[in-house]
Parts: sequence; structure tokens; C-alpha cells
Amino acid sequence: MTATTTIYDLRGLNCPLPVLKARKRLAGMPSGEQVWLETTDPLAVIDIPAFCNESGHVLVRTETTPDGHRFLVERG
Repeated sequence: MTATTTIYDLRGLNCPLPVLKARKRLAGMPSGEQVWLETTDPLAVIDIPAFCNESGHVLVRTETTPDGHRFLVERG
């Protein structure tokens, strides 16, 4: 993670809110910028990669955390 990579806290939100909020956040970002999405929703491991694939964003990295998952997404 670079110093300029932001973290978008989506913990505590359940499907479909993490994807809906991520979509809105990424829409306001310039192409090529990256953001960490932090989630606790167990379905996010399916939903976030599918969202990136369908929306043209790049899923750079996925990490498991003690309470959920983190996804590093680059806006396409």
C-alpha cells in the first residue's frame, strides 16, 4: 500500500451495499487510482471480484483480515 492509497471502510455492511458503495466511490476516482476496500461481508469474496470484472476495474490484491477481507482495486 502506498501513502496515497486510500482505505474505504465498508465493514458492517451486507450484500449488496459493499459493491454499491464501491461502485459510487470508484466512479469519482481518476482512472488508474487505487483504493483498499475493507469488508466484513462473507459474500464480498465473490461480489467484489465479479464487480471488478464486470466494471473494467482491476482487482490488484485480496487479503484476509481477522474480521473480513481487504481488496485493492484499481479504477479502470
